Amino acid sequence: MFTGIIEEIGHMRRIHSQGQAMVLTIGAKRVLEDVHLGDSIAVNGVCLTVIAFDAESFSVDVMPETYRKTNLRKLLNGTRVNLERAMAANGRFGGHIVQGHVDTTATILSRSPEENAVVYRFAPENKEIFRYILAGGSITIDGISLTVVSVTEHDAAVSIIPHTLAQTVLHDKKAGDTVNIECDVLGKYMERLLRFGPSGEGDSGRKPRALSESFLAEHGFM
Repeated sequence: MFTGIIEEIGHMRRIHSQGQAMVLTIGAKRVLEDVHLGDSIAVNGVCLTVIAFDAESFSVDVMPETYRKTNLRKLLNGTRVNLERAMAANGRFGGHIVQGHVDTTATILSRSPEENAVVYRFAPENKEIFRYILAGGSITIDGISLTVVSVTEHDAAVSIIPHTLAQTVLHDKKAGDTVNIECDVLGKYMERLLRFGPSGEGDSGRKPRALSESFLAEHGFM
């Protein structure tokens, strides 16, 4: 589990591709301080497993499903990437619950200065995730825990303070670029529980019930 607080910016040193499988070697410093084989490190918000490391870099496997679903397939040698180690049990919870499981990619539509902030408006590729996006709620963009400032049927926006912009790869992003999106997992689990109820999916051949006022009352939410 991660919190969406980026620890450092790494640099792509080597990309070995074979079809839709990749091995990435990433130059880093801070995330290597206590690294072990098998550790989880989020790369642009994607949870990946360390398969090798030395004093200046670490390597991770990227499987075809991750290749297809994230912007890692667009990486080039020298590209900067956001890095975060899995959260320590005694660490501060500075962002929100981030799994490193990307829901979809999104295209940045615009980047607009607003006094001391920069507003990024983006359009998710998978429109179904809009049910998890709400103004004032949490969202993860390239591994960064951010707050949604506005949302429409077609796009959403976040506002970035100067510190976050300077310490993450969003500084490099412009209109037309692709970012990884992970929605708040709490909304996903709530939807699942309300939709399927305690009996679980497919029990006794029953179909999932639609969310309604009577359903909420029956299960003690009203």
